[in-house]
Amino acid sequence: MGHVNVQYYASMFDQATWAFLSEFGITAEYMKAHHRGMAAVSQQTKYLVELLSGDVVEIETQPLEVTEKTIRFIHTMRRRPQRDTVATSELVGVHIDTEVRKSCPLPQEIKKRLTEAVSAGV
Repeated sequence: MGHVNVQYYASMFDQATWAFLSEFGITAEYMKAHHRGMAAVSQQTKYLVELLSGDVVEIETQPLEVTEKTIRFIHTMRRRPQRDTVATSELVGVHIDTEVRKSCPLPQEIKKRLTEAVSAGV
């Protein structure tokens, strides 16, 4: 049909999530070394403008809230070069212990950096 299917929006938002988390120290190396992971427990995506095959996009991510075990953040997808917002996706991720498969506290340094970013509106 010439437009971008929802599976591609989901994939792009997923890649943006891992890029965002890695900026704060939640990398593949960290998760493997410490037996930790992140689990999405909520995701609300809004499709605002149809993307067409070949459109170029950028995704900006802003942390909204950090608790002892969770991170709430929003992705904003914009078409280039117009920079119009085409979709948003707000997520809540829970930090988990992958050995016992239960939530666990975020490391203090990671939580501190995320909290500072929330306060700065970054």
